[in-house]
Amino acid sequence: MTNLKDLKTRIGSVKSTQKITKAKQMVAAAKLRRAEERATDARPYTERMEMVLANLAAGSEGNPNAPKLLAGTGKQETHLLIVATADKGLCGGFNSSIVRLAREHITRLQGEGKKIKIIAVGRKGDDQLKRLYGNLIIWKTNFLEVKQIGFAQASEIAEKVLFMFDAGEFDVATLFYGKFKNVMTQTPTPQQIIPAIAPEGVEAPDLRGAVYDYEPDEAEILTALLPRYVGVQIFRALLENVASEQAASMTAMDNATRNAGEMIEKLNLQYNRARQAQITTELIEIIAGAEAL
Repeated sequence: MTNLKDLKTRIGSVKSTQKITKAKQMVAAAKLRRAEERATDARPYTERMEMVLANLAAGSEGNPNAPKLLAGTGKQETHLLIVATADKGLCGGFNSSIVRLAREHITRLQGEGKKIKIIAVGRKGDDQLKRLYGNLIIWKTNFLEVKQIGFAQASEIAEKVLFMFDAGEFDVATLFYGKFKNVMTQTPTPQQIIPAIAPEGVEAPDLRGAVYDYEPDEAEILTALLPRYVGVQIFRALLENVASEQAASMTAMDNATRNAGEMIEKLNLQYNRARQAQITTELIEIIAGAEAL
């Protein structure tokens, strides 16, 4: 027969867990609103920069003096993967989905004989990647001590990436992050940032027949714009990650709270049945003893 004390202890334990998951859900919901606002507010700037880049890049196509960040090194032998994840767990499959996408990318590139280097941004991504690709991780960082991610954190990563590119340590850099769509949907997204290319779907602005003369010329503008473009894209990815993490955490904790409630109901039913069976057994023993007398 099931021990009533053990069942009661287990019910209390699940109730305590339910309180924790409910609290974390409320905290994530409170943080999500602000994180979503920051991610949404950053999009117009990055999208406009992408449009300007597409326009200038079109004008510089075939130009031998085009900046190296746009033209590339002329080869694609060494790839740098910047894998941005969260520093904390309890957010469903958010971190795993980004790492899975990066792993698929690594497998494909290694199959083509390419050399891989990894920058792990976020503790959870580093924890998962180092199991199989620890020897490929050349640098890692996290934001556990940072109250709110700002452009300063993105600039630090961008400076590291640009320094490595100038030193000839890689040919192509791809950024992996979770793009926030809504509370239920966060999409793992790869984006090549070096050589800089406009993301799919971004078109050069319609000039309606107008012709613009750039001063200084396109190459000089791009030389100044492209390093900032790298930093802006990394910053955007970090903001999208924060919003996606909170949304995934809120959803995961909501599911956990409901699952805990269902488990409590089942345990209560099991407890009541066991208690009833114990009372019935005791009554039978009392009646049998009375009859024997």
